[in-house]
Amino acid sequence: MRLLLVEDDRMIGEGLRAALRLDGHAVDWVRDVAAARATLASERFDLVLLDLGLPGGGPGGALAVQPGAEPADGLTVLRELRARADATPVIVLTARDAAGDRVKGLDSGADDYLVKPFEVEELKARIRAVLRRHGGRAEPALQHRGVMLDPGSKQVSQDGQPVLLSAREFAVLEALMQRPGAVLSRTQLEDRLYGWGEEVESNAVSVYVHQLRRKLGADFIGNMRGVGYFLIQ
Repeated sequence: MRLLLVEDDRMIGEGLRAALRLDGHAVDWVRDVAAARATLASERFDLVLLDLGLPGGGPGGALAVQPGAEPADGLTVLRELRARADATPVIVLTARDAAGDRVKGLDSGADDYLVKPFEVEELKARIRAVLRRHGGRAEPALQHRGVMLDPGSKQVSQDGQPVLLSAREFAVLEALMQRPGAVLSRTQLEDRLYGWGEEVESNAVSVYVHQLRRKLGADFIGNMRGVGYFLIQ
C-alpha cells in the first residue's frame, strides 16, 4: 500500500515511516500544510495518516484561509479533501484528546482517530481495519489459482500450505492479486515498494518477481516484455 504520512515532528515521522516500511508499505512523508495540500492535489494514495497540529498555515501567510480566520491546520486539509469528494481513507494522529476534538475530526471526514502516544502495532491494526472497510470487504482475502493472500494477517498460502514471503515480495504479490488480468508496469509496482527519497534499485521489481515465481511456480506471474507483469490465468 502507498501511504501519505503528514507529520511535523521529525522523531515521530522517522519512526513511523521506518516501522510502516518494515510492514511492506511505501510511505511518503510531508511535514506542513502547504506540502500536504500540494501532494494530495497531485498524487493518489491508499491511505493518509494526518496530524492536526501542522505548521505552514499561520495567519498572514499565503495559506491563511481568510483575514481573521483561524490558521489552516490538519483539520483544514481534511475538510478540503472531503469538499472535493476525495474519499481517500484518513486516520487522524494527534495529541488532541478531548472528546470534542475527536468528534470534530470524525465529523470532518476522518475514518479513524488515534490519540498520541500510541503503539505502532495498534496503528497498523487500524490501518488494516480502515482499508478493509474502505474496500467494502468483510473478508479481505484475495485468491488466484490456489494462492490465497490475506492483507490483514500478511499471510499467504498455496493449496492450503503456508508460503513465507518478505514484506516487499508480499507487496508485489498483493498489487498483482488486487488487479487480476491487468498488466502492471515496473513503475506501478515500484510505487508500492518505495516512498520518496528511497533509492530504487533498477532491477528490484524483477528480483522480487523472480523470488515469487520460485516460491509460487514459474507459471504464476507472466511478463509482457517492455510493458510489465501480470497474473497468468
